[in-house]
Amino acid sequence: MNLAMPRLSDTMEEGTLGRWLKHEGESIEKGEVIAEIQTDKANMELEAFQGGVLQRILVQEGETVAIGETIAVIGDGSEPSGEAPAEQPRAQENAKPPAQENVQPDGQQERRPERARQAAEAAPARSGPEGRIKASPLARRIAQEHDIDLATVKGTGPNGRITRDDVEQAKSAAPQEQPAEAPAGEPQPTKAAAGEVQPFTRVQSIVARRMVESKTQAPHIYVSLDIDMAKASSLREEVNALGGQKVSVNDLVIKACAAALRAYPKANASFAENGIRHNAEVNVGFAVSQEDGLIVPVVRDADQKSLRRIAMETRDLISKARENRLSGQDITGGTFTVSNLGMYGIDEFQAIINQPECAILAVGAVAQKPVVQNNQIVIGHRMRVTLSADHRVLYGVDAAEFLREVQRLLEEPLNLGF
Repeated sequence: MNLAMPRLSDTMEEGTLGRWLKHEGESIEKGEVIAEIQTDKANMELEAFQGGVLQRILVQEGETVAIGETIAVIGDGSEPSGEAPAEQPRAQENAKPPAQENVQPDGQQERRPERARQAAEAAPARSGPEGRIKASPLARRIAQEHDIDLATVKGTGPNGRITRDDVEQAKSAAPQEQPAEAPAGEPQPTKAAAGEVQPFTRVQSIVARRMVESKTQAPHIYVSLDIDMAKASSLREEVNALGGQKVSVNDLVIKACAAALRAYPKANASFAENGIRHNAEVNVGFAVSQEDGLIVPVVRDADQKSLRRIAMETRDLISKARENRLSGQDITGGTFTVSNLGMYGIDEFQAIINQPECAILAVGAVAQKPVVQNNQIVIGHRMRVTLSADHRVLYGVDAAEFLREVQRLLEEPLNLGF
């Protein structure tokens, strides 16, 4: 059976083979993770669709191929070992003459990203037990950057899987080498010196492209207002004091947005070529920063879940995002996004719409501010929010009504349901 590059996200057009976890000739079981794939959103695990033997690997680590292209061949184990050579050019799989194995029909050399080719050529050959060490993609990358042998790291993750924290701990325990000629007191050089161009990572390139596409294709409009968070803050403190899953301000916002989206389904819609797509599910994504960009995990059916359930899911998704363990189910299907910079003390900002969604909510910090109540100046707890909306789907009145509903729910938080 030919194993093809799968579509692991709704916007994925190609994938990069990050790492093979199985070697040619090894037996695999259905559902077993056999490779790590870098998509346009995250590093993801590829599970075998059927059991058998990994007969032939056609795409090497670091190579980028289109969705549907064959990356490996899985056999039933009955093939003679001589029929499964260690490496076969992908062109032979397509029955091209040997002289044309790296040439496209138009006579141009087969395209392969330069950095991916260099990474593949520079990567040390792995075989035997070392190649089967269980570790997250982020843990592997950190270990490679700091020349840490994963065989010496003890994994604390599920089934002994090595996590980022395990590698960071190993890095801290390792003796730090100081340059012999570095004068005392002078700053050490960073990875990218001043004036030097640091190449984009794959994630950074994709995020940059998608942001430009959204900003140039979707006509953005912005509406802002202040939300009185006094009752919500007080109620959150009471709920967290009871023990159990802690609830954050962002969890409150996600729950309020989910309820408002159900009440105003137009804000839950998407722009399509032939009209407006009305989504049946309310799936709220929230932005999570990573070392080389950001990612948007999704709380599915958020309007049907309690606040504590949402809090539990967001913690799990954040943990998985930090360790590059998000699955396709975790990052696809979003219908609305929340971007919160309040934890950095930011009062107000405007976010770019995460297409194909039609709106995103930018959330600022909850801060004490002087406000007027009953003709008197008092100290209030206010949070500034700004809705960015696709004017092709939401008009100004639509955006304002939706945002007023979010405000009403957060100012009367007992309606959210804990």
